[in-house]
Amino acid sequence: MNTTLYFLRSSEQKILSDILPYAMRLDQHAMSLSDVPQLSVYETFYGYTSKDLGLYALADNQLAGAAWIRRLNADHGANGYIDDNTPILTMAVLPQYRGMGIGSLMLEQLMIEASALYEAISLGIVADSPALRFYERHGFTLHPNALNAKSFTDGSEVVTLIKRLEKGEIKRPGDGYDPRRWMD
Repeated sequence: MNTTLYFLRSSEQKILSDILPYAMRLDQHAMSLSDVPQLSVYETFYGYTSKDLGLYALADNQLAGAAWIRRLNADHGANGYIDDNTPILTMAVLPQYRGMGIGSLMLEQLMIEASALYEAISLGIVADSPALRFYERHGFTLHPNALNAKSFTDGSEVVTLIKRLEKGEIKRPGDGYDPRRWMD
């Protein structure tokens, strides 16, 4: 399988709309984005400010997943919120592409990109989610001061994880990064 990463641009809002239901487990509850209007903060007007950064993966030219971060504020009521300077991660791999390393590929590249801009990223995740172990393997830890929250979809307990980033420089294909994995 040939997997390629692309920057997620503001003009690609449909990708966010296609992936967000999987990121928020709506598919597991037979719900759509219109059923949970609170989720719009994770996607509405994505890319219109420099606070947004994301990418998506194509596997054999088919959308396989996406990962993006947004700096939100307390008024947004987003799960995973820590402070106004820590962006919140939203990420999902479509079910037919899970277990193939695409999630790790996306997350690792997004963390490289984010490290040039931020000191940390956070996310809210259902406490009993199998994806919790995925994030822990990538260095996310339970945030000690985060308030317990509830899932917008089913009221399950949501915990906040944080990943401290080492300040880095963005690597592009011309800087020795494998261009088969990342396209501008």
